[in-house]
Amino acid sequence: MKWAGSVVAVCFGMSSVLVSPDAHAHPHGWIDLSVRVITDDQGVVSGLHQTWRMDPFYSLVVFEELQQVEGASLEQGLDQLGKEIRDNLAAQHYLTEVRINGERQALGEVSEYTAMERDGRLTFMFILPLETPQPLTDALLSYQVFDPTYYIEVVHEEEGGQPRDDALILHGEPTCELAILPADPDPELVMQAALLDKDESGEPGLGRYFAETGQVDCR
Repeated sequence: MKWAGSVVAVCFGMSSVLVSPDAHAHPHGWIDLSVRVITDDQGVVSGLHQTWRMDPFYSLVVFEELQQVEGASLEQGLDQLGKEIRDNLAAQHYLTEVRINGERQALGEVSEYTAMERDGRLTFMFILPLETPQPLTDALLSYQVFDPTYYIEVVHEEEGGQPRDDALILHGEPTCELAILPADPDPELVMQAALLDKDESGEPGLGRYFAETGQVDCR
């Protein structure tokens, strides 16, 4: 069964990727996320360095398909895949929303990115710049990364059921407090997601309510 309807699957350009036969409710796959917030010595934030690790099943299928391409190495396939991911994510605002003091920030174009195999997982790393760098002095930066249809769940890297210390780090400004807030969806939305069949996706925007929120509080 195809990952049809998933923004993430479309972004990866892998129309023949299958979901696991024992997946009976949302989400049907996941991405492990880590974020480094990039600031300079004056505490001006310029962007988010994101690392996405795709789930093992999805990664396996991707690597198998890439290895079947005649006349191209896995590294060449990953280079091409990375470009396709970047190009398609651009049309979806990189599945990322960034706010400073509650005001949504315009995002720039991604020019630094790479796709690689790491410990058996497909890993996509990229720097997502803000269109206009902003000072973090006395400010609260928050971000969410999510598939709008909630076909794919995006969660920060975990250890022991809690976000890892390096799932959110800050480069350049040491005086801010970092936090990863869990999602707290309405029970009706949880039921709505659970009732979707394994070949269905939710209404656009559903994923927002299941997204974790990263915070950098410099107030």
